[in-house]
Amino acid sequence: MVCSNQVLGKAKDKEQARKMLLMQSGNKVEILTAMIYQSQALYLEEFAKTTYYFDEYDSKDLNRYLNSNDWQGKAGACMVEGFCKPYIKKVIGYESTAKGLCIETLLPFLEF
Repeated sequence: MVCSNQVLGKAKDKEQARKMLLMQSGNKVEILTAMIYQSQALYLEEFAKTTYYFDEYDSKDLNRYLNSNDWQGKAGACMVEGFCKPYIKKVIGYESTAKGLCIETLLPFLEF
């Protein structure tokens, strides 16, 4: 995840998570995912980016989220399918990228 030209990894503690989330509040966030898929018939490399534009986070919501510890293990402490969802103003790209795999790119190549 990138915000304000800084790469945000997984927060080590609640205070670091708070700082990361406050950086994202009212800002643009880019979530990046890389994929390599290989079968006998195909080799596919994909680098995907999805950009989120967030409204300002409500401080009470932010504190509830931080106290829930749901931010743990998430890049930038961001949870676009949870806490951050109501604050999303605009999305450019596929939301599956933010969840770790751009499935829209992969699906046309899979045989069912």
